[in-house]
Amino acid sequence: MQGSVVVVKFGGHAMVDADLQRAFARDVVELWQAGLRPVVVHGGGPQINAMLDRLGLETRFAAGLRVTTPETMEVVRMVLTGRVQRDLVGHINAHGPFAVGMTGEDAHTMTAVRRAAWVDDRPVDIGLVGDIVKVNPGTVRALLDQGHIPVVSPVARGEDGQIYNVNADLAASALAVALDAERLVMLTDVEGLYANWPHSTEVIERLSADALDELLPGLASGMLPKMEGCLRAVRGGVRKAHVLDGRVPHAVLRGVLGETSPGTTVVPEADADHDGSPAHDECAV
Repeated sequence: MQGSVVVVKFGGHAMVDADLQRAFARDVVELWQAGLRPVVVHGGGPQINAMLDRLGLETRFAAGLRVTTPETMEVVRMVLTGRVQRDLVGHINAHGPFAVGMTGEDAHTMTAVRRAAWVDDRPVDIGLVGDIVKVNPGTVRALLDQGHIPVVSPVARGEDGQIYNVNADLAASALAVALDAERLVMLTDVEGLYANWPHSTEVIERLSADALDELLPGLASGMLPKMEGCLRAVRGGVRKAHVLDGRVPHAVLRGVLGETSPGTTVVPEADADHDGSPAHDECAV
């Protein structure tokens, strides 16, 4: 794996726990020191919710995605790029001059179109939520070649000039494919994908893209973008995608460098064992 790109989506409870933030930053630097080339894509759900609440704006989700009005989009852009990204860059750079912050808007790195959404087989308007249709990874590659760790906020511009809020899981997946990454790592607030939630907390340790495709329609909304991102990644050429519990210190190191990964691992080939039971999860995005 020496020299390989590893894209890590940072989100969940770890984003609001100072100790976990610092532990995550150390893990990312250790990946870099081990000869890998980490790229971080971050979410910011809790911080966005808090700011919307302070401003008296409504927080709504549909189909696992944040309903984004023009007013909400202003808050999303401000919080992601002005606070969350800055904090994360600062934690990583406490260990040296590694991290450089950017957004999907920069150098047209990510181009998005308005995303359609469906709930109970009916279309719903989720506002300025984008789906990535094109990635130009040149700026990210240049930063990696210079020895930096890119930290990317999931905001993208459309060809219509509109700015879109992009789900961080799906942004990380699209970037991983464009960078021909070896691994995609999704941090969340559960142990992995449950085999038969809520009747069991048994985690599916490994499954193929085809098996995940079958399970996807039955997933609860919180886990849906994460597993959709994993599916897109492995079908786009990423060798493995991991869903890990970000509440566990050093989950990233264990997932990437360990002989066996905790959580759930998605692989392209149909060599994964799972029981085929419907999988559900109550994880919040």
